[in-house]
Amino acid sequence: MSFDDKRFLNILESGIRVNDGHYGMPLTFKGSEPTLPNNKDQAIQRFNHLRKRLRNDARYGNDYFKSMDDLITKGFAEKVQPSQSDIVGHVWYIPHYGVYHPQKPEKVRVVFDCSSRFRGESLNDYLQQGPDLTNSLVGVLCRFRQEPIPVVCDIEQMFLQFKVRTEHRDYLRFLWWDNYEDISKESCEYTDFGSEVSNFIRRDFHVDDGLKSVSNVTEAVNLIHGSVEMCNKRGPWLHKFLSNSKDVLALIPEKDRAKELNLNLSHDKLPTKKTLGIEWCIESDVFQFRITLNNKPPTRRVKLSTLSSVYDPLGIISPVILVGKQLLQEMCKDQIDWDTTLPENVQIKWEKWKQDLLDIESLKIERCFKPADFGEVKFIELHHFSDASSNGYGQCSYIRLVNFKQQVHCALVIGKSRVVPSKPITIPRLELTAAVISVKISAILRDELEYSDKGVIEFFWTDSNVVLGYIANDSRRFHVFVANRVQQIRDNTEPSQWNYVSSAENPADIASRGATPIKLSESKWFTGPDFLWNAKHIIRNELSDTSQPLLNDPEVRKVKGMSTNTCLPPPASILKRLEYFSDWNRAKHATALCLNLRSALLLKRPKGTCLSVTVDDMRQAELEIVKQSRQTWIAPKRNLSVGDIVFIKDNNLMRNMWRLGRICKTFVDDDNLVRKVRLTVGSTNLDRRGVRKSKLTELERPIHKLVLLQEIEEFPDEEPSD
Repeated sequence: MSFDDKRFLNILESGIRVNDGHYGMPLTFKGSEPTLPNNKDQAIQRFNHLRKRLRNDARYGNDYFKSMDDLITKGFAEKVQPSQSDIVGHVWYIPHYGVYHPQKPEKVRVVFDCSSRFRGESLNDYLQQGPDLTNSLVGVLCRFRQEPIPVVCDIEQMFLQFKVRTEHRDYLRFLWWDNYEDISKESCEYTDFGSEVSNFIRRDFHVDDGLKSVSNVTEAVNLIHGSVEMCNKRGPWLHKFLSNSKDVLALIPEKDRAKELNLNLSHDKLPTKKTLGIEWCIESDVFQFRITLNNKPPTRRVKLSTLSSVYDPLGIISPVILVGKQLLQEMCKDQIDWDTTLPENVQIKWEKWKQDLLDIESLKIERCFKPADFGEVKFIELHHFSDASSNGYGQCSYIRLVNFKQQVHCALVIGKSRVVPSKPITIPRLELTAAVISVKISAILRDELEYSDKGVIEFFWTDSNVVLGYIANDSRRFHVFVANRVQQIRDNTEPSQWNYVSSAENPADIASRGATPIKLSESKWFTGPDFLWNAKHIIRNELSDTSQPLLNDPEVRKVKGMSTNTCLPPPASILKRLEYFSDWNRAKHATALCLNLRSALLLKRPKGTCLSVTVDDMRQAELEIVKQSRQTWIAPKRNLSVGDIVFIKDNNLMRNMWRLGRICKTFVDDDNLVRKVRLTVGSTNLDRRGVRKSKLTELERPIHKLVLLQEIEEFPDEEPSD
């Protein structure tokens, strides 16, 4: 809820006042009370146009006068006092006109045009819209199907029952036929209710239509009487009560019944009535459909109008509508103009679908989820099926009821069918999208159905092992499309709730492919698969490891190893730097300064220490330059160490006759470089008897008189492959 919505509610809650037994509420202005231009002349001009129509159309005029007289007689409007007629600034005149409802042609409905503009300003521009607190249409209809005894009622002239506080009524003036005197419109709103009756008024009204189902006649009568009594205290008034129980209707005053019930309850059959747009046969307590087709030229615009005229908020016949949507999608792909006559091949398909559509009128759907004599429910289950194909994708949800006699009854609660997107998409992705729809429907039903005390158990079914693998996966990562939808499923359900169902038993298969009304009635769409009717508990399927997605699945994100290598530029050679000097002494002096600076930094000498160059510094600099220059043409060698075996050079002997020695001690210089070593050398001598004897002797040699014996690294043979 936004900040403006909260401010809107705060204005209403803090501004409610009780006046003459009614609640008075302020107008919810966005800021302070606005100063509006005087639009009275415009209102008079609109009223003169209305007066001409009232005189020219006798029926329209008579009905309009009746509606306005009723409005004034019941106190919904009052005449402006002469002392207030000249107020300017905080006044607005609202034009009005009348319309006929297609289903109620006997009465004209007066519409007050608050959106009319004068000099670029409108009253609606200064009013906050507020949050949409209307009860969900699907939720009201689903609760209406829960119990065997339904109750339907209506709020009498709802939009005229909301009173506006006195200080704001001048913003709602309008003109009527009394010497052009001004009449101010009033309204009121009710927010104060209590107990079970208040729950009915709060939860089970969609705008001005109230629908409720209860388990027995006594409960229905108490609900009706309690609601009427409560609303009669300060309004609004409830009337036009309906029920399929004649026992309930007999206890309702005749003036409070719907007009359709002006009949003999002992002999006459109960009529058919539209309830929130759905045709309800009260006598047989079933929902049905009435199809009205027009004979307009076959264009894309007319086809869309025909498709939209089929009202099915619960998706009961969604597979039939899917076929029409697929045809309309083909027209869009072919880029057929909105008002161009359709090609002959498209017309043939469309006319066939229209004729099949008429068969919907033969379908009868039970209003109540359970039979009237089913008895008390022991436990309740909700089963959500999803499926997808190349034609579409959809889902269907069923309620499974089991009573204490172990009798089972299943009923379709809601269905969804959608065409595939124009952009190509894989079947596994469509299957996953259908599964997400099941999760969303589950959340709606949990909030709307009043089964919280029953401990409802939910099952989710799909015939796609790939989707089950995605849901059960805990280790692999997916691409964004799959990852987002799997996350949504995991956030709202548990993997243990998901089960596999074969395509033959999946009722959502027909939701993804579409069907004619006859084929739909012959399928398991309305009753669910046979295994739901088994008296035993449904056993969940454990998702096995075989359901896990394979490594070669294109939706699985491949893991790539990344490594970084730091490449540093080679240090600049001192010889390269010496190229900047044309004098040898200057080069040595600069090198000596660098060496002194290095020593100062390493020894952390205090600031201000003089870095003067001495003769020793110049000698050390020359040595450093020579050492650096040697590295450019002498191959780098490692320092000799104790244990190394070396050849001892002897210029008087051939190389293959040089003696071998093992280093037993090393001598290093100031730069930690080995300059001389001590060797252990073996020698052979003849004694007096001519016997050859060996002994070890030690000697010292500089490293330039030695050659390191290179060790040969032996590689093991590769093992033979199996």
